[in-house]
Amino acid sequence: MDEKRLQQQIAFILEADKEKTILRQTHLSGKIRQENDAEHAWHMALMIFLLQEYSNEKIDLAKTMMMALIHDVVEIDAGDTYAYDETALATQALREQAAAKRIFGLLPPDQAQTLHALFNEFEANETPEARFAHAMDNFQPLLLNDCNDGLDWKKHAVTKTKVYKRQEKTKLGAEKIWQYTQKLIEKNVEKGNIKDE
Repeated sequence: MDEKRLQQQIAFILEADKEKTILRQTHLSGKIRQENDAEHAWHMALMIFLLQEYSNEKIDLAKTMMMALIHDVVEIDAGDTYAYDETALATQALREQAAAKRIFGLLPPDQAQTLHALFNEFEANETPEARFAHAMDNFQPLLLNDCNDGLDWKKHAVTKTKVYKRQEKTKLGAEKIWQYTQKLIEKNVEKGNIKDE
């Protein structure tokens, strides 16, 4: 056994545990509390398995699930960037790339390269796996907001235009999920959970 390699892997595992402390704006179903990044990633991975039949293209399931599991690890350093915070969105890519370099750099070089490449693939959104992972990344908080009667949309006075802009990439990965998404958005606009502008 390569003791140094194992220690590097354990260092990453323990660092990744910090993802459980990064709170998102979205609340768990039942409005109990805000979810954390690790819960979001787990939920996305589960959704990828369950909803894979709605992907526009054939996907490598394990790769797509792993992409979901690691896509927000960078927020340990970069923090959660709220989907509707224009100021934070402007610096998100730079903050997250710096975090990716440090955090994945804890691993042995081969695994660091693999996970960093997977993160970059997700960010580029150019492969079937990345497009479907993005669709689930958008769909997961939308489902939670819908089941919580728009709690977080109302709290931040989110508009219909912003929700549609945030969700527009969903159709690139899952056209049928996009069609369902539009119904949920319109339902929440009618209920007053999303501002109609």
